[in-house]
Amino acid sequence: MKKELGQEAIYDARELGIPRMLVLGLQHLFAMFGATVLVPILVQGYGLPLSIQTTLLFAGLGTLLFHVCTKMKVPAFLGSSFAYLGGFSAVASLDAGKYAGMSPDDKLAYALGGIVIAGLLYLVLALLFKMLGAWKVMRYFPPIVTGPMIIMIGLNLAGSAIGNASTNWALALVAIAVIIAANIWGKGMIKIIPILLGVVVSYIVALVFNQVDFSAVHQAQFVGLQPITLAKFDLTSILVMAPIAIAAMMEHIGDVSAISSTTGNNFISDPGLHRTLIGDGLATALAGMFGGPANTTYGENTGVLALSRVYDPRVIRLAAIYAIILSFSPKFDALVNSIPAAIVGGVSFILYGMISAVGVRNIVENRVDLTKSRNLIIAAVMFVSGLGFSSTGGLTFQIGDAAVTLTGLAIAALAGVILNAALPGNDYEFGATESADKSADLGSY
Repeated sequence: MKKELGQEAIYDARELGIPRMLVLGLQHLFAMFGATVLVPILVQGYGLPLSIQTTLLFAGLGTLLFHVCTKMKVPAFLGSSFAYLGGFSAVASLDAGKYAGMSPDDKLAYALGGIVIAGLLYLVLALLFKMLGAWKVMRYFPPIVTGPMIIMIGLNLAGSAIGNASTNWALALVAIAVIIAANIWGKGMIKIIPILLGVVVSYIVALVFNQVDFSAVHQAQFVGLQPITLAKFDLTSILVMAPIAIAAMMEHIGDVSAISSTTGNNFISDPGLHRTLIGDGLATALAGMFGGPANTTYGENTGVLALSRVYDPRVIRLAAIYAIILSFSPKFDALVNSIPAAIVGGVSFILYGMISAVGVRNIVENRVDLTKSRNLIIAAVMFVSGLGFSSTGGLTFQIGDAAVTLTGLAIAALAGVILNAALPGNDYEFGATESADKSADLGSY
């Protein structure tokens, strides 16, 4: 007997029949799509040739790898992480030492090398969680460190949002208005996909006013292989990207908590947070090694789980397969790349601000006491380091014959972790409240 959608929890989607299973997979693809392809579009705006095809390929492959690592139990989709946008922007602007005059392709390769190392840091954290327990480890990464880190990721990117939006403020304002309307007044699926709706509606307006260039779309083939960029490794790019993993790992923990709460299954215990971290880390390292951005568990797809009440991981794996199929179309890649810069600016105008707002929410929901001198000092040093050093191009020093540059975000992350460990009065308890565990989610817009 077939069950009805939305009326009762369904843990085996085969009860719905194959046709409805396939449609549910498309719904999850639809939910993740706008945010996942937006990351390479934004990175291309920084001057680095990150491919939409490659991004979709490793979103699909990364999701399947995650499911294998988590014993096929966790219904999570892994899409592009917004957390690393600041790192891509920082690498793109590097112009000292070996990065002076470097081509965008090589800069991308070095940024990807940093992502590989960031992904491997997940494995280190997973090992520590398994050996010591999450509560002991998380004392070194409390919200007074992760909150300011997330705030600065958004603020450091604000200038690029204004630059893109200023190419056509009318189009940018349409995108902004649609995203706000979908977030505030949207119901059901509309509320889950505001970024995608903002892009689609403003793109239609651009078409009406002849603001879209289709020349690349006409020239592109329907079927073709994804461009592969092999990662290169350098200490400077590693120090740019790797510290961002601190914020990204907190996002992961928040998402797994949210998925557990939504489905009624405690995935933090079974298959275990160490397994979900391993899956996310390996997916990120794999993507970075061959030309894709870092992955992260997606809040948008958790929203679809709550909406449909179908908690079977099989439908997520269908969405992953759809993403892989789409990745083999250069024409589709070219169509997405035809989105005018003003629309990208309008979307990122909201997106970058919301990333910073998530950092503020992380501090508020965890009830961080900013009347304490230790907390004020940690936040103050992180903000000045993150924003100040970013405005001056970072801190460059010599190690042997090599020039190493620390970006503002890297300096802020290191300062925050060191000060938190050194100063007395750290009273953070991981997992004290369910809402706090969810507050570092950069994927739910």
